[in-house]
Amino acid sequence: MLNNILLQVPAATDSTLIASPQSINYFELLLKGGVVIYPILILLFATFFLMTERYLFIKNASTIDFGFLRSLKDNILRGDIRTASSLCKGTNRPISRILEKGITRIGRPVKDIESAMEIQSNLEISKMEKNMGYLGLIAGVAPTLGFVGTISGIIRIFYEISVTGNFSIESISNGLYEKMISSFSGLVVGLIAYSAYHAINMMVDKFSINLQATVMDFLDTLNEPVR
Repeated sequence: MLNNILLQVPAATDSTLIASPQSINYFELLLKGGVVIYPILILLFATFFLMTERYLFIKNASTIDFGFLRSLKDNILRGDIRTASSLCKGTNRPISRILEKGITRIGRPVKDIESAMEIQSNLEISKMEKNMGYLGLIAGVAPTLGFVGTISGIIRIFYEISVTGNFSIESISNGLYEKMISSFSGLVVGLIAYSAYHAINMMVDKFSINLQATVMDFLDTLNEPVR
């Protein structure tokens, strides 16, 4: 009989351990964060849209065709300014528009050429930085919204406790974990927006450096004798 009892105890324990845990629906859990979750989700979608749109635009605009630069340099060295200008007009890239500003001013003082190219460079870079301010704004607003949702939820919890008098660990913990979801969501969205903002700025800075090198090479080409 003792052996039978000892054999039954592990079996009961095993059956308890084998019981499958309750599955978590993360979307439903997210929605428990309160009303503030909805604007945070909107900010998340806006972040992905702005991030993707700016990345594709800058990647396409910052592409430098070295074959185009070689052809342009050859035309300038031959003194064929008209062909060089037409080549720039036929290439829809920021670098071609900048070089065209310099080509159309060949014959003027070098300072005038540099000034015209610098102004066009600033315009092209400003196009790349378009809507970047929104990413920076989201990076600051999303975490703040999350904290607002959490604080408002905590205020509501303690208000209900003062009205009902039901001060229990269960009621407090249930309310707190739901309200902390909004803070977590806001921090995640803010982190994504912050990372995207600086990653895209790095792309713009890289293009700016390459642009300066190209402009310097163009100015050096103007100083070379015509073939």
